[in-house]
Amino acid sequence: MDRIELLQVFLRVAETGSFTRAADRLALPRATISTAIQQLEARLGSRLLHRTTRRVGLTPDGEVLLERARALVADMEDMEQQFQPAHSSVSGRLKVDVPSRIARLLIAPALPDFLAQHPAVELELGSSDRAVDLVLEGVDCALRVGPLASSSLVARPLGHFTLINCASPAYLAQHGTPRTPADLPQHFAINYASPTSGRAAPWEWQLRDGETQTLRLRSRVAANNAETYIACALAGLGMIQIPAYDVRAHLANGELVEVLPDARAEPLPVHLVYPHRRNLSRRVQAFAGWLDALLTASLDAPSPAPAGRASRSL
Repeated sequence: MDRIELLQVFLRVAETGSFTRAADRLALPRATISTAIQQLEARLGSRLLHRTTRRVGLTPDGEVLLERARALVADMEDMEQQFQPAHSSVSGRLKVDVPSRIARLLIAPALPDFLAQHPAVELELGSSDRAVDLVLEGVDCALRVGPLASSSLVARPLGHFTLINCASPAYLAQHGTPRTPADLPQHFAINYASPTSGRAAPWEWQLRDGETQTLRLRSRVAANNAETYIACALAGLGMIQIPAYDVRAHLANGELVEVLPDARAEPLPVHLVYPHRRNLSRRVQAFAGWLDALLTASLDAPSPAPAGRASRSL
């Protein structure tokens, strides 16, 4: 094996934590994987992996190599694809991360279409409600919903999710339906606590002139992921502010009811972000274009986000 191939084997072992699983992913004999790691360790003069009967873990030197190896292999794959004809197939490993609800409701059901268009792509789809470290975790691109923190990441704006206010019929039967924002102090909200900071965003709504108003409502429960946030609303524990796409089915079947339609929060910006690279790989470009088209039906058109907005993300 050449040096790039040795690094590819190392990355698979590091990612899977297993020689056997790495062999399965690479369609190589386990003995070949073991020999490749030994050759790499001998070439570098350092032990890279802790080996036990149950799991393979990284040594401190292995941790250092992991980040460098990811960058080197990605750059080599990108360079190779830059010189391939435009009509040639897109191939290789693609690691993306998206919010869990978007993954389940929008992306996963549509993935057969993407993979039919690009059968040589091996997609690793991560879904979480936290902001992953793209460089540290080897992620090619990620979908971010909400204001972006300042960083070196390249951001491609895709649009905005409309936020609506809703509650269950049971909650409204017990507490009444708010007619104007002046009624809000008499109501309960389910707090959404940021998975990263733990801070709960206040209830907010926009005035006719575009100014945003905020208010801390009474709350008996907080959730730090969208699934639980919606589940608490369905259980009648309070009102929520949620992207409209996220609760379409619940609104259609009457499990949730929109309230205060004229006092909605400012829409949430949506971006596709990726590490700063001069040339994006063709598989990232292919996925970005496909995702942009997929989300069109659920997004409002992109527009500049106003400065100074409080952080809220779902």
